[in-house]
Amino acid sequence: MAEIRRRPITPSISDHSIPGPSAGQRRPQQKLWRRSRLLLFLFFSASLFWLYNIASSVFENLPSLASRDTQRFNEGFTKIRLSDLELDIPPGYVIGHADFGDGRSRTCKKEFVQPQSEGCNWVNVNLGNGGSEPNLSGGMIPSVAPPFGMTRWTPQTRENYVSMCPYNQTDTKIHGFIGTHQPAIWMGESGPVEIHASLGEVITDFEKRGLTFKREDEYASPNYYRNLLDVGKDIGDVEIEMSATSRVGHIRYTFDPSSESIKPHVVLQTSRKTWILHGDQPDDKVPYYPNGYIEVDLEKQEVRGWNDERQDHVLVGDELPAKNFKSYFVARFSQPFSEGGISHAGKIQPNVSRGQGKVLAGYVQFPENTKEVEVRVGVSFISLEQASRNIDLEIPSSQSLAQTSQSTRSQWADKLDLLSVEGAAPSNLTVLYTSFAHTLVYPYEMSEPTPQGSMYYSGYLDKVVSGISYSGYSIWDTFRAQSAWLILVAPERVGGMIQSIIQDYKEGGWLPMWKNVVETNIMVGSHADSLIAQAMKVGVKGFDYQEAWQAVRKNAFTPPDRDTELRFADREEGTPQEVRAGLTEYKKLGYVADDLHSESGSRTLDYAYDDHAAAIVADIMGATEDAALLRERSKNYKYLYNNQTGHMEARNSDGSWAGQEKGWTEGDHWAYTLDVMHDVPGLIDLMGGESNFVDFLDRHFERGHNLHTNEPSHHIPYMYILASAPHSTQEWVRRIGESDYNHTADGLSGNEDCGQMSAWYLFSAMGLYPVDPANATYVLGAPFFDKLTLTLPSTGKNVEIKAKGASSGMKYVKNLQIDGVDHEDVVVPHDVLEKGGVWEWEMRGDHQVWGCRWIY
Repeated sequence: MAEIRRRPITPSISDHSIPGPSAGQRRPQQKLWRRSRLLLFLFFSASLFWLYNIASSVFENLPSLASRDTQRFNEGFTKIRLSDLELDIPPGYVIGHADFGDGRSRTCKKEFVQPQSEGCNWVNVNLGNGGSEPNLSGGMIPSVAPPFGMTRWTPQTRENYVSMCPYNQTDTKIHGFIGTHQPAIWMGESGPVEIHASLGEVITDFEKRGLTFKREDEYASPNYYRNLLDVGKDIGDVEIEMSATSRVGHIRYTFDPSSESIKPHVVLQTSRKTWILHGDQPDDKVPYYPNGYIEVDLEKQEVRGWNDERQDHVLVGDELPAKNFKSYFVARFSQPFSEGGISHAGKIQPNVSRGQGKVLAGYVQFPENTKEVEVRVGVSFISLEQASRNIDLEIPSSQSLAQTSQSTRSQWADKLDLLSVEGAAPSNLTVLYTSFAHTLVYPYEMSEPTPQGSMYYSGYLDKVVSGISYSGYSIWDTFRAQSAWLILVAPERVGGMIQSIIQDYKEGGWLPMWKNVVETNIMVGSHADSLIAQAMKVGVKGFDYQEAWQAVRKNAFTPPDRDTELRFADREEGTPQEVRAGLTEYKKLGYVADDLHSESGSRTLDYAYDDHAAAIVADIMGATEDAALLRERSKNYKYLYNNQTGHMEARNSDGSWAGQEKGWTEGDHWAYTLDVMHDVPGLIDLMGGESNFVDFLDRHFERGHNLHTNEPSHHIPYMYILASAPHSTQEWVRRIGESDYNHTADGLSGNEDCGQMSAWYLFSAMGLYPVDPANATYVLGAPFFDKLTLTLPSTGKNVEIKAKGASSGMKYVKNLQIDGVDHEDVVVPHDVLEKGGVWEWEMRGDHQVWGCRWIY
């Protein structure tokens, strides 16, 4: 779900084939004596290099002879390059990550890069955190949390709300850390907690409390963040360090006052002024004042509180009020505080121990000469008691900040190190591993470990219930590729994630579309149908298949409440759950009518795909009559094809065409003409055969209509090979990988959208893509690199992708062998990928005929 935009980005993979002689040209012969001299020189150089490496290896493994620098570097980042030797590294510090060219520090204490992880070292947490929000940023933040963590902790440089992230790398002040539950830039925050520390006068007002920092003092990674804040030359500095687990933030403040009489303090903001976005324009917003509670407990040496902030609460009607929603926190301190108070709207009230209301904060002050304070902030959606329990379970008082960091880094390493690559430049490795990290953030955990077992706050029931639950489902985006990627790399999570959406159906009446605590009615289609079909096709366990079919069947055959009364416009407020809005006329006419419902063209095409997904579920469950009906309905895309224009076009209820510009969701008639992922042969026939279809694709790409910034374009380059034009798939996939992804803060051409942008790159780098994800199949493209190996945690087997020459610009496929057997089909079922093996791609620098004919 990203703004439609495109800008030139520095390529990260060479687009040039290996040069060779032109047609009719012969290589000039070298004179024999010149060749001999050249060979002698090369032999002599190689011998010296060999001797140098042998000597270096010996010295580096003899501690008594090895240099201090050699030992120091080898303790840190494993891919040290010559430029790293120029770094001035303090004793006890190591290089923590690759050089991302943004001026941030690359060094940190050794304990914060443990365990060693090649994957973690290449993750740029600022990739996708670019310029002005929201249109020039990928919507990412340098957050710290384990994969799928409930609460992400990030430095806060600005106030966040719908269309604004809490951190932007162009800012120069930090206002504290925020424990955020904002799942994407275009979604609202839910129950954040903010913490800030300083010296001297206690300031709680957000703008006034901001402290400047230098970019070279900032270190950021998935498991640890550090910075140095300037309180003022007459006051002193505060070093801030932070790590986190799923439900607890672990923060260390080191105070360096200019005078011993200056006291340090810590502020905890429990409720704040924020904004609600009305409509879909970032400037169309109004103030919003959530309620909060704060308590400063001198006896227990804790600060406790809650708030009920939920920026998306205006979107759905009274059926999903979540009126009792609260996010609770408990903060514990490693040093005793001597005094404290609260503030309302920035006005300090010393020695007041509790308060409730708007724009509310609490603070504690520490005695003079307090040099270091660690704070553990437990967060819960269940209760204050559970927030406290989460601290005991995840970061007890005996656990050091380094141990918290190591625990979180281990979880990242367990996933990221499943991937290894050969033939990739440093910038490519940054894109690959950062993309991998981006796919492991959402959906995030909602359930918590209680004495009664796993429990969670259900916004649908507005109470705490038993079970495993997740939130932050951007299904319109992620059903395309991110869901397939999680099946490969996080199979232990997928069953619980599917069961979570089934619980949403049982509790709220429908499967979610875009769940953020509860359904938000953002985007269109019931693509949870595809998630369920895909999971069933590959045999995922851990969810109830019968309940899943009941939920999918309701999506397919039951219109939403007030379907004939409402248009269900984007972000229309106070509406019931949208699901398949317009299903009433879709069942009668074969399409959603543009004069009755918004985004009608996109809805029609999405519903046709969802019917295809539902038919797969029906087949698996033995509902043959429903399956046949749904398969027939999945051809409803044909009702929108206008033979006169050669494009898909929305229609009115009387059958008339609505106009090419009407009825689309984050795309246009060019993209949506190709939005038939489940029946490409049928679409090719509809458009007049392969030649006409390829001509349309050519015009789509060459005239700049393919906007990779939005998900409806993601599968389109793979349609060429399904029309016997494999070289064009191989060409355009490589171009998109180069132009729309790079290793810098501007490294995403569109908002990340909960991992979908990155999942496209990861699959494409492997040489395949799930064009029809519900069917659990992959269309072949061409690998980006000479060798890529992915270990599948479900079996421990490796998928070994070999494509010699791909890294040097060879992007056309002459042949593919899987475990030594020629593979002719260009559509591969999931079980072929799942069993691992060696995929040997024979690459060439010019067009090949492999893949020109195939059987669908």
